[in-house]
Amino acid sequence: MKNKNIARHNATVTRARRESLNGHKGAVLWFTGLSGSGKSTLAHTVEEKLHRMGCLTYVFDGDNVRHGLCGDLGFSHEDRVENIRRISEMVKLFLEAGVIAMAAFISPFRSDRERMRNFLGGDFLEIYCKCSLEVCEKRDVKGLYRRARAGEIKEFTGISSPYEEPDNPDLMFDTGSTPLEECVEKIVGFLIEREIVKSPARAKRFHASP
Repeated sequence: MKNKNIARHNATVTRARRESLNGHKGAVLWFTGLSGSGKSTLAHTVEEKLHRMGCLTYVFDGDNVRHGLCGDLGFSHEDRVENIRRISEMVKLFLEAGVIAMAAFISPFRSDRERMRNFLGGDFLEIYCKCSLEVCEKRDVKGLYRRARAGEIKEFTGISSPYEEPDNPDLMFDTGSTPLEECVEKIVGFLIEREIVKSPARAKRFHASP
């Protein structure tokens, strides 16, 4: 229930003005996939590329968010849903600031991701890091899959809790076989095609303008 004593305040500095200052549009790049599928690695590498192009960016990493904003949540179905709800609200604020926000979360439930698409509209870009469970387990330096198979970790996605693949992601990569740099180039190319960011040549001309 919403508190009737709370009112929303509209800023005089609008999202459009912030985007004009930034030199690019805001967007939410949502990386989803199994643990070990390369979501965080891809998100941070895309951020590095965009940063060098002069874009204002931020990566929300699943582990980092669990240390603070969602430190009180576990991994039950209800807590996973609440985890994604909080992140949705957070990235919406960054979107309004004209930032290209990248979120790397397993986000295993299709309904949660669809809810975010409805909440964020065309600014929500779903990127599916498709990777076989076998490859993800081989990459598991933390030993999480091994512990999950031994029953030490309950409700672990891919072992004792399901992962629901996206029906129609904006982009999909086989991160078990596709080179990282190829994935990065395709994502940046997609952002240029959608006119969210300018091509590097156009960006240089923009920043050189008086």
